[in-house]
Amino acid sequence: MNTTQSAVPVRLRRAAAALRLFCLALSWTLLTASLPAQAHSVLDLGRGTRAVELAPFTAYYHDPGGRLELDGARQAMLDGRFQPLPGGRNSFGFQPGAFWFHIAVRNRNAEVPRWLLVQEFALSDRLDVYTAGADGVATYQAGGDSLPFAARAIRYRHPNFWIDLPAGETVDVFVRVRSQSSMQVPLTLYTPSAFTELARDAQLGIGLYYGILAALFFYNLVLWLSLRDSSYFWYLFHICAFGLVLLTLNGLGFEYLWPQSPWLADHSVPLSICLAQIGMQQFAREFLGLRQRWRGGDYVGLAMIAFFVVLGLAATRLPYRVATPIASAAVFVSIAWIAVESLVAMRRGYKPARLFLLAWSAFLLGTGMFAAIAFDLLPKMFITEYGVQIGSALEMLLLSVALGYRYSSLRSENERIVREARDQLEHKVELRTLELRQALVQLEDAHERLRETSQRDALTGLHNRSHFREAFESLLHRSRRQRRPLVLMMIDLDHFKQINDRYGHLIGDECLRWAAGLIAQVLIPHHALLARFGGEEFVAVLPDHDLDAGARVAEELRERLTAQPCPSRSRDIPVTASIGVHEIAPDADLGVEAALQFADQALYLAKADGRDCVRVWGAERLAS
Repeated sequence: MNTTQSAVPVRLRRAAAALRLFCLALSWTLLTASLPAQAHSVLDLGRGTRAVELAPFTAYYHDPGGRLELDGARQAMLDGRFQPLPGGRNSFGFQPGAFWFHIAVRNRNAEVPRWLLVQEFALSDRLDVYTAGADGVATYQAGGDSLPFAARAIRYRHPNFWIDLPAGETVDVFVRVRSQSSMQVPLTLYTPSAFTELARDAQLGIGLYYGILAALFFYNLVLWLSLRDSSYFWYLFHICAFGLVLLTLNGLGFEYLWPQSPWLADHSVPLSICLAQIGMQQFAREFLGLRQRWRGGDYVGLAMIAFFVVLGLAATRLPYRVATPIASAAVFVSIAWIAVESLVAMRRGYKPARLFLLAWSAFLLGTGMFAAIAFDLLPKMFITEYGVQIGSALEMLLLSVALGYRYSSLRSENERIVREARDQLEHKVELRTLELRQALVQLEDAHERLRETSQRDALTGLHNRSHFREAFESLLHRSRRQRRPLVLMMIDLDHFKQINDRYGHLIGDECLRWAAGLIAQVLIPHHALLARFGGEEFVAVLPDHDLDAGARVAEELRERLTAQPCPSRSRDIPVTASIGVHEIAPDADLGVEAALQFADQALYLAKADGRDCVRVWGAERLAS
């Protein structure tokens, strides 16, 4: 009886406990249902994790205006506007504005507190990476090819960032990507050791690919030099141009060729694509002999070449977001047309076209898949991302064989033609070679004259402003390397407008030429770089001169101008000058514009002090 009575309260207590648990679970469900839905799960990094692709753990938000800051992105996440990647794909095609990506990471491996975040697409313009721990304080890093290559955490072809992940703590990683290129954001997190192995293997694969291209290049270069067949030349052009395309797309061009030029990092993409298409079309025309076999197709090929030439020139001016999609879309048309040319030539009995089409098919497939990724027509995977390398390597190997077969098939006919007209042909070849050499010599002379003319001011004969900037940049580098100072001098002829108004512009031009000659007489013995900067203003750089020496030379020049008026017809016209002098020390971190600004300040002092004087701008800003 007592046992039964004692068991009842126990069952009641258990039932009450179960009811409380049910109520708590129901309350939690209602609470979480009222909060914004989480678009993705937390990424747990365990001890065995060495590398992980972040797409399954990534949520994104598209900011079309590109004005959203970190606080706005956080609020958008809380509002539930971040969504999982569509189908797990991290490619969005060409899109305006900026894309925000969020990953929540929890590191359970205390032995690896620092991980490397790699954006495995080389052409993104700007990446802003924010990491925030439990305290909510965010750290910031920037990357992408809009910044110099040295700004990257590790010298590697893909943008990368060090991420600190304290053990056991959940860290929010926000990545903002803005790019005029295709919006592809394949983010991967690596341990340092895993990234080292990745970089080693990737470099090996890339080295093998470019080793194949280099071997084919030199092999066919020897053949071209031996045979003088234009098909070999355009095949070499095709190899070089397409190699440049892949260097650009893989980020190796930015890493090794132009690391200090974000402008080239952007514009090299459409430019290299245009060069590659020009080489492809011209090689197809030559190899297939379209001028003899299909005149209409040959005209279409020429039109495509002209289109890519115009597009390549325009790409230096057009925004990247305009030029690159046009060039990428034109690739589809270009490669399809080459396939059509091959089929027509094959149907008209040209046997080498079969091997050409076989070689071209692998390349067409790889290139088409790569271009389709840019427009988000295909998912990014190994075969689509690296199909262009595989296809191009097979294509170039087979094309090399095709060229050999083509040469072999034509050799018999060529020998017959050579036997019949050897003497006449040799005479014509010698005559044409002589004419070509003469034309080349004339062209070189004309080019040299044109180059010299383009560097000179037409009125005074001095160097012009654009050439001065280039030469001044070289002098600055040499000054820092040799640890020697140099002096920058700005010279302005006083009241020159009054000379023009009083005596006319023809007399004014005579005075300008006379003043330029006198300035050159004084400064050239000091090995000066001298140029007309604009109007009646001249600029000069004196290597190996400090401020005192430069001021003395400037004073000598001023006195010569004052003492020797400009002889003009029946009158002598007095000409004076205000001169500003600035010394650039070897350890000064000054660019061309900054140095010119300081010299201009000195010139301003000279004008303010009554003109016809020399003033310097140095550390003490002396005015004497």
